[in-house]
Amino acid sequence: MNEKQLKKALDCAAAASRDVGKMLRSNLNRVKRVNQSYRHDIKLELDVRSQNQIERALERSFPGIAILGEEGVVGDQESAERWVVDPIDGTVNFAFGIPHACISIALQIRTGTESASKRVSGPDAYETVVGVVYDPFCDEMWTAIRGGAARMNGSIIRASSRARLADSIVSIGVSKFPRTIKQMLPVFEYLMRRARKVRIMGAAALGLVYVASGRFDAYLEPRIRLWDIAAGGLILERAGGEFWRERMSGKHAYRVIANNGWLRKKLPAINSEA
Repeated sequence: MNEKQLKKALDCAAAASRDVGKMLRSNLNRVKRVNQSYRHDIKLELDVRSQNQIERALERSFPGIAILGEEGVVGDQESAERWVVDPIDGTVNFAFGIPHACISIALQIRTGTESASKRVSGPDAYETVVGVVYDPFCDEMWTAIRGGAARMNGSIIRASSRARLADSIVSIGVSKFPRTIKQMLPVFEYLMRRARKVRIMGAAALGLVYVASGRFDAYLEPRIRLWDIAAGGLILERAGGEFWRERMSGKHAYRVIANNGWLRKKLPAINSEA
């Protein structure tokens, strides 16, 4: 894609995010229909409705491009280009009326062939070239095109320059599995003793763009899906931060240590899967 096409893709994703955001705002304090309920997660009817609305908007402007979404896929998943969509990142927050959730849309281009190994560090088979994360409750939109600046509501943003863990706010996610909860307990204890504050906010995409904006200084999660991190990861990189991730077993699963570019060696490791 050329620069003009990438700008069109960003504008399309931003418009789709704003439209879905209106629906989420109007439903925040209403009773939601639950499709599935797990011990540490909830799937809402609005998740599906939001993704369907995003899919229609993307397909109108870019017919034929595949879509990989949390709520399903459209088109050839091995194609040269694909959208990666999380229609509501932070669904549990949203389900309980907590206004900390977002829409995340990324456009990716295939760069090569993935390794057959369960764990792949470094380049993925796809590279994110456009990223949009929209928080409809604060009306904040983060955007980036690969090669350009990261922006929030049109203004250029930069990650913080805090280099001491003692001065930093670190956000973590613990996922929803017993093994990842067990993994993160010693990480949580380590950070509680050394960082200024630790936060568990419940929306990975917002965690990443908060690092990009300098609100947080790092974000760690032991197991997260691609649709949660594809857009926010690019935005963080374009804001001067570091988006380290490693492929895990399971489809589109990663562990993530994201930071402002100054803290990587001062953050605790997240152990690989057994």
